Order: sequence, then C-alpha cells, then structure tokens
Amino acid sequence: MNSPPAIGGNPLSDLFFYGTLRHIPLLELVMGRAADQLDFVQAELPDHAIFWAKDQAFPLILPQEGASAQGVLLRGLSSEDVARLNFYEGGFSYDLRVMTVMADGHEAFAEVYFANDGVWAHGDLWSLDAWRGQWGQITMGAAQDVMSRYGSSSAAEVAQLFPFLRARAWAQELAATPAPQELRNKMTSEDVKITGDRPGFNGFFRVKAFTARHKRFDGSTSAELPRETFMSFDVALVLPYDPVTDQVLLVEQLRLGAFNRGDPAPWVLEPIAGLVDAGELPTAAAHRETAEEAGLALDRLIDMPAVYASPGYSTEFFHCFLGLCSLSGRGQQQGGLAEENEDIRSHVISFDHAMALVDSGEVNVAPLAMMLLWLARQRPKLRVPS
Repeated sequence: MNSPPAIGGNPLSDLFFYGTLRHIPLLELVMGRAADQLDFVQAELPDHAIFWAKDQAFPLILPQEGASAQGVLLRGLSSEDVARLNFYEGGFSYDLRVMTVMADGHEAFAEVYFANDGVWAHGDLWSLDAWRGQWGQITMGAAQDVMSRYGSSSAAEVAQLFPFLRARAWAQELAATPAPQELRNKMTSEDVKITGDRPGFNGFFRVKAFTARHKRFDGSTSAELPRETFMSFDVALVLPYDPVTDQVLLVEQLRLGAFNRGDPAPWVLEPIAGLVDAGELPTAAAHRETAEEAGLALDRLIDMPAVYASPGYSTEFFHCFLGLCSLSGRGQQQGGLAEENEDIRSHVISFDHAMALVDSGEVNVAPLAMMLLWLARQRPKLRVPS
C-alpha cells in the first residue's frame, strides 16, 4: 500500500462518505452531476461508528474499537469536486482527515469528514434509513438552497444560515396538505408551470425571480408572466388568554418593516411569534416561543385559522393558536432571548382593553387583529366564572 499524501497539499482524489451523502440524490445535487458519472464503491472504516449529532439532523463519526462504519468510497475526484464537497460539508463544522478504509477487500487511503472537536455532542447510533424518513426531503430542499450559493458565499456564511435553510425546506413539507377547496376551484399546483428563472436575491431571505404560465378560469393558458416571490418561513403565532380573568397577553417590539415604511412609531403590538424550526411541529414551536418571549407556560393550545400573510408575493405562513393559561398577577414584563438580540415587552390587559386598541387602530398588525376578532367570536364558550 502506498503512503498517504500529505494533508494541506493538493486535495486527495478519493473520499469516504459514511453519512447523508450516501443518499444518492443528495450526492448528485452536491456534486452537480449524475451518479452514473461518479466512480464509487461500497467501503467501510474499521474501528469507527456512526452516531447522530445530538439534537441535529446529521451524523458524525467517532472511534470505536471493534466497530465498522459502513459507507462509500468516491474515487477520482477533481479539485472542483472536492471544492463543492468542502463547501457543503464546511457548513457543518467538519474537516477532512486521511484514513485507511477497506474497499473491495483491500486497504485504501481516503479522506473522511470528521466533526471539529467540541462542536457537536453525539447521540444514538445513526441509521441512514431513519434519516431518510425523517430528514431526507428537508435536507434535499436545504441542500439545493446551499449549493445555489456555491461560488458566491463562503462555507462559514452558509453555516450560519443552514438552520434557516432547513426551516424553509420544512415549510415546503408542511405545505403539502392544502386547505379545503369547497368554494375554490379544483385547480392545483400542477396547473402552474415555471418557464424560466431570472436573477433574484439569496441572503438570509430569498427573493425568487422567475417566469410562469398558469391555467385560467376559462380553461385557457395565461401569457408568460414575470414574477418574484419572497421565500419566507412558516411561523407559529400564539395569543395567550386567561379564561378566568378574561385577560390577554400582547407583546411589543421594534419592527424594522414599520420603520423602513417611514412609520414614526415602529414599536408595534403583536401576538407571540416565532419560526417553526425544521422538523418541529407548529404546536411545539408555539409552546417554545411562548416560554422564550414571555416566560409563560401554556395549559392548552386551541387551533385558530392557519393563514398566508400575503400570498400575492410571499410564502410566509402563520400557524395561529389561542394559548389557554393563567395570567393572574402578571403585569408588564421584559422578555426575549439575549442571544437572538430580542428586546420584547409583554402586556397583560383585559380583553375589552385589547378590543378597544383594535378599534382605535393602535393594534395595527393584521395577525393580532385577526386573532383578537377570532377570540371575540369564541370567547363566550371559553369563559370560566371566576
């Protein structure tokens, strides 16, 4: 067996993959070409085992005497191939190390992605099939977003964005079940055809620019339309309500959308709100955000309407909930996570006071107004005599 090349020189042409890149559609996406154009064989890394990175959607590999990490050996890679792989894997705080793997009954040198020391703790043993079932589609959506940034962003920049890219991909999964079509026509997304892509914007937020045609109500096809869509996230919104004291909790914070519109009073009243993380149920996000923003534990969630914020140009979608809880003895409080630079003040006020704020226009955020009006309709059934 030949001696291994020195690390730090030209990249090796052979890499061993033990984790998510064994999923062929993901490998093809990252490499930018079809699997039949790649040279790979089944291989294993002796005395190593594969674990979930704790509380994450991907695995890591660790030494374990007597174990054998199964994977694939990808051979004959160009410098461009390795650059694409490093760009994708760099977002997970991984580095390459030269290791001896077994392939076709023979030893071979290959580079392997190992997690940087101290970045991730390990969880249970990892399973490719379990990962496919829970995270495969989400990861494919996020990876498409990641690789669209290749050549224009650094791996470090993508690393900071990756949780949000996964959340945006998860929103696509949550959208798979549509609202009823009782009054609406029976046309579907199959009746819309994207005919071309145009340059947009790809930062924390994404503006997708494209041309499209769609089926019209009379059965004809529209002209080709140039359009842009703001690619946002799914959000959980909570209006805490105490059915005994008949009080609600509202939060107040600076909103730069209002500021940039020119509003001289850009601190607004809102429901509790937060991003639905990748793989997280909206109900779980609702409980988590209520604890983070208001330090409040909810007794029960009641579904409110789930709605688009502005479907003409944005994918943003609101999962709205009424949170039943005790608000007795709570006044004005500060909240929010310091690490997210949140500066949030909560107000506990009577329901009648909240409706007066709707009437006066001080409640000028549409979701809060909608949720209070929904509560006005349901409140007689929810009240508990004090």
